Amino acid sequence: MPRAITLIRSASLSDVAEYAYAATAPAEARLIFLAGACPLNDDGSTAAVGDYAGQAAKALENMRVALGAAGASLQDVISTRVLVASASQADLVTAWEVVRNTFGDHDVPSTLMGVTVLGYHEQLVEIEAVAAVLDQ
Repeated sequence: MPRAITLIRSASLSDVAEYAYAATAPAEARLIFLAGACPLNDDGSTAAVGDYAGQAAKALENMRVALGAAGASLQDVISTRVLVASASQADLVTAWEVVRNTFGDHDVPSTLMGVTVLGYHEQLVEIEAVAAVLDQ
């Protein structure tokens, strides 16, 4: 199936960032706006309590399910926003490494943010995303 996403890099910007700086989708693409994927188990409890990497992995697992329900996959994601409840840059990097490794070569534009608190009890990570697909 053809992909709707084009990742854009600029030689005028630093190559230190581990993601594309921009992405586009054609006008005929169907956009999918995901709610923040949270590290919740099926019973509603928070997964991987106290573990930034574990919560990032669970949030991505839940994101895959939501994308699948909308007819998309991680390869259709056009941007992400990774929210980490911590003032420590090391905690942000821990969560980011899981996201980066999960997306692999599909290094979509991303924003990584430290926040004060997230919505669920003992939640440390939440990942928002937008995807674009070409329906056949």
